[in-house]
Amino acid sequence: MAKEKTLYSCNECGGTSPKWLGKCPHCNAWNSLVETVAESTAPAKNRFASLAKTAEVATLADIEASDVDRTPTGQDELDRVLGGGIVEGGVVLIGGDPGIGKSTLLLQALDALQRAGHKTLYVTGEESGAQVALRARRLGLDGSQVQVLAEIQLEKILATLDAQQPAIAVIDSIQTVYSEQLTSAPGSVAQVRECAAHLTRAAKAGGTAIVLVGHVTKEGALAGPRVLEHMVDTVLYFEGDTHSSFRLIRAIKNRFGAVNEIGVFAMTEKGLKGVSNPSAIFLSQHAEPVPGSCVMVTLEGTRPMLVEIQALVDNGGPSPRRLSVGLDRDRLAMLLAVLHRHAGVACLDQDVFVNAVGGVRISEPAADLAVMLAITSSLRGRPLPKGFLAFGEVGLAGEVRPAPRGQERLKEAAKLGFSVAVVPKANAPKKAIEGLTIHAVERVEEALQVLRTLD
Repeated sequence: MAKEKTLYSCNECGGTSPKWLGKCPHCNAWNSLVETVAESTAPAKNRFASLAKTAEVATLADIEASDVDRTPTGQDELDRVLGGGIVEGGVVLIGGDPGIGKSTLLLQALDALQRAGHKTLYVTGEESGAQVALRARRLGLDGSQVQVLAEIQLEKILATLDAQQPAIAVIDSIQTVYSEQLTSAPGSVAQVRECAAHLTRAAKAGGTAIVLVGHVTKEGALAGPRVLEHMVDTVLYFEGDTHSSFRLIRAIKNRFGAVNEIGVFAMTEKGLKGVSNPSAIFLSQHAEPVPGSCVMVTLEGTRPMLVEIQALVDNGGPSPRRLSVGLDRDRLAMLLAVLHRHAGVACLDQDVFVNAVGGVRISEPAADLAVMLAITSSLRGRPLPKGFLAFGEVGLAGEVRPAPRGQERLKEAAKLGFSVAVVPKANAPKKAIEGLTIHAVERVEEALQVLRTLD
């Protein structure tokens, strides 16, 4: 019998150590080593086989490149994030907080695919088949023919995939699956890495598209080794506040489509429904313009979305606060310094609070100009004109830099009825956009001067 020995695996990088250490010797992460039992020293057949099929050496010019066929999931917002649909043999990893709706969304997608004539399989490791059937009835999926397998042993799951040959299979979740080739517990670094590798290999060899559901840590990152994200073709994050009915699904990695694409869903009694016009949920419906509110157009992947930026400037104490929700707090401090130095607007003794409405997170610097105008509006106590929007990056020298794909942003704003826009000069269109008056500026001072002329 092969000998077994104890190893300590790192939760962050997957590296191992023969003894416990306070800090991982590979990635220097503290308190990340956990005890595992090393697998048998006897070599396992095909264990280290390639994840993809091996091909002959060829030049790029000789390789025939063709578009991959996509299978729509029946959920338009999910298809948008995936790049058009599920790809044959593709592996998708989706993570999110408990109760956010991952299983609900995937069960709805499988039912739609099954009704479209595709063979599907739902492998559940956290629930019984009866619990899955009960959820399906709550979602109104009566009479669904989706096949369900309650199993956590990898070898049995692979045998079922080989026998059934489904077009799409969901593994819920990868942290519950274990292989008999390893002696460590399910969810350990070694088990997650090994099971994901075998499932990926099965997807590439058999042409079955596999969706892996992943747990997340309390910091919001996918649990398990980071190599898990490198193995799969697509990584999706399901985001949202459990106290809100809206959910966002974002593509962090996609070998078959654009990254940072976003899909918006609303949680209803009958499950998740796609939101075709997400700008409506990120704009507050004020009867009249209010101080401290400025609308901007942000880009999430290929989709322009209008988001309301709200700012509140109030008298502060000896240590004024700077707080932002949905925006970078460090960038807020920089914008306040630029506003003071180049526009003469001082907030040194004021508390400044900035919020992106609807729970959306904006990471692009094109929000700079809208943030500064919202702060100025709140400080002056005067609202911006009705139908007003702004976007553009602001530099430390006070210059207003262009945002990518400015034409698409302006066309989206005009389509939704906005009439006045302050944009970087480089984003000003050569042809006028019907119904939209555009003020092109090069510096922050010019943007504030435009506001004074519009009062």
